[in-house]
Amino acid sequence: MPKLFRAARGMTMRKTANQCVHALVVVLTFGVVHGAHAHHSFAMFDNENQIKLQGKVTSFQWTNPHVYIELDAASVYSEDKTVKSWTVECANPGILNRIGWKFNMIKAGDEVTIIVAPLRSGEPGALLKQVTLPDGRVFANGGPAGPALIQ
Repeated sequence: MPKLFRAARGMTMRKTANQCVHALVVVLTFGVVHGAHAHHSFAMFDNENQIKLQGKVTSFQWTNPHVYIELDAASVYSEDKTVKSWTVECANPGILNRIGWKFNMIKAGDEVTIIVAPLRSGEPGALLKQVTLPDGRVFANGGPAGPALIQ
């Protein structure tokens, strides 16, 4: 193979390699930006004023992007024992599965105790911190949600 042809061939391979690296950087950059954009923050929840609720599960939804527990519950420590219908956001099924949760571990009718960060708006919605099941087992909500600060 003539020397000139080998040099030109090397340039083509180098150019192709550079193009592949550039394409990979672009794909990864947009993937990270899209992932960051697709999720919301926990700013709407009041993490500093967690509450403990006790009540009966009305629905357990094991779905992406978040698992939800709906329950009729009252605050354990408050003097106001009014039962409200709460919607409690949990992590996604993948995170919960890795820390021991199962899709069928909570059922409608179960009596549970939960620690949550309530919505700042005062509406009966919250971010789960910890759940105690009827059999006494205790589960957290995974790292991103943070720990329960009360017991």
